[in-house]
Amino acid sequence: MLRKISSLAIFSVALGSYVHAQDSTKKAALNITGSVDAYYRYNFHNAKDSGYLNNLTSFTNSHNSFELGMASVKAEYTTGKVTGVVDLGFGRRAEEFSYNEKGNGLGTAIKQAYISVAASDKLKFTMGKWATHVGYELVDAYLNRNYSMSYMFSFGPFFHTGLKAEYTAGNFGFMLGVANPTDNVTASFAKKMVLGQVSATGSDGKIKAYLNYVGGKDMGENNINQVDLTVTGTISDKFSIGYNGTMQSVKAVGKSSGDSWWGSAVYLNVDPSKVFGLTLRGEYFDDKNGVSGLATEDYAGMATSVFAATLSGNIRIDNLTIIPEFRLDNSKEAIFMKNPNEGVKSTGTFLLAATWHF
Repeated sequence: MLRKISSLAIFSVALGSYVHAQDSTKKAALNITGSVDAYYRYNFHNAKDSGYLNNLTSFTNSHNSFELGMASVKAEYTTGKVTGVVDLGFGRRAEEFSYNEKGNGLGTAIKQAYISVAASDKLKFTMGKWATHVGYELVDAYLNRNYSMSYMFSFGPFFHTGLKAEYTAGNFGFMLGVANPTDNVTASFAKKMVLGQVSATGSDGKIKAYLNYVGGKDMGENNINQVDLTVTGTISDKFSIGYNGTMQSVKAVGKSSGDSWWGSAVYLNVDPSKVFGLTLRGEYFDDKNGVSGLATEDYAGMATSVFAATLSGNIRIDNLTIIPEFRLDNSKEAIFMKNPNEGVKSTGTFLLAATWHF
């Protein structure tokens, strides 16, 4: 439940007085939200403690271990037309999200920190660090129905640090921005990247589509261009569907042409009741040119394609969600390991997670 504390309420508590009522139409000056998630993961190829995790996506790099994902708290303060946001995260999930910030003195605990100014009811400017607009999945675990992450999320951008403008016109939205190279909160002397998004919402609000773009040079001066499409549709109060397709091209320094990777995923969500739901994610990830950074314990930069099917249950008790999950990853090449001398093309995983938010 979103906890809202207004400046008036704080002042009243300080005086020891009792506030009978407040105008519910006024936006609270200070909004505080937060979440906690934890999980247990068991990979079936590690039954004899082979030492291989067989995990090539973000945030679940463990085997037969109870792990804290992330404890998060977000404060949003609005005064007039200006809003400031500080979003802090602690734990493995936060560290992997801000992987480029290790050792630079900026603190991996800062997931997001930005200032927004509403120039009008349609135009807003934002400057700082914020989570990427690219993709279907989000860093906060309680906002996803699957706990383990997709390959597209793991090898796409995580966050941007820069300046963006957002404009709303009826059922359409437009975003244009300039930022440091992807996933870098500091980038002196580096060239900047261009961000873009066009969004559309159906007249009944049941269909939403987002066309996203990130392009420019990374910290190594390689040319990066990524185009991403996300579509969500609500069929009924018990069934919804999501789609994410993305392609990233990479042209390395000194090369006359580039290579690319691409992926496509469908999310089928069924909610027979308010306390229970199922999500089936089917993802195909194609990196036959070996440019995404997909790696195993033995090989860096594997050139292959992977199909992953993930079935996740969502058991909801108020703001607590328990997620039992089964996942099967199948690759064209033997990129998973059964033991030090035997690679395999597929691997299965069971995961039990819990997320809670306020």
